[in-house]
Amino acid sequence: MTQVSSQDPRSQGAQTPGAGALSDFTQAQVEALFVNAAREGEADLLSSFLDAGMDPNLRAEKGYTPLILASYNDHKEAVSTLLMRGALPDLQDEKGATALAGVAFKGFMPIAHMLLEAGAKVDVPNAVGRTPLMFAVMFGRDDMAKLLLKAGASPTCRDGEGLNALDLAQRQGNAALVALIKEQNAGQG
Repeated sequence: MTQVSSQDPRSQGAQTPGAGALSDFTQAQVEALFVNAAREGEADLLSSFLDAGMDPNLRAEKGYTPLILASYNDHKEAVSTLLMRGALPDLQDEKGATALAGVAFKGFMPIAHMLLEAGAKVDVPNAVGRTPLMFAVMFGRDDMAKLLLKAGASPTCRDGEGLNALDLAQRQGNAALVALIKEQNAGQG
């Protein structure tokens, strides 16, 4: 007979006969493995976890969801898997950021397209009032800003400092983006 130490994960979780390899782990350990699979972009492993009943909208540390982590780390296949399996694109982390805000900051265009096609809202502000469009402007992601504007992002939303996307583009000295935002703004008025 094998002795199981108190440090061994098997001693902390239920040993359900026939439940497979995951029965050797606690729920917290299984959730950590699931979240890590999203962070690392392991789409096949994510599918296995989802097949076993994991919630695609699980909240991890700092409120991160698997979709936020996969998106932020540019894992297209993992993002696709999560969206097809019920991940909600507009869930926010503890600072109010959505998956779209993360990819707007990083400039990951293919994932932005995927999130928008899945119904992500373009103007969800974070805790300080910044929208994905503002992040795209602030970090010089002109193509992303164009995509978000085309998808209906409002250039008039203001953050906690009272700034909007046009103000931010002007601060950056980005004349092309300033012109584009002014054109978009005129079209909405």
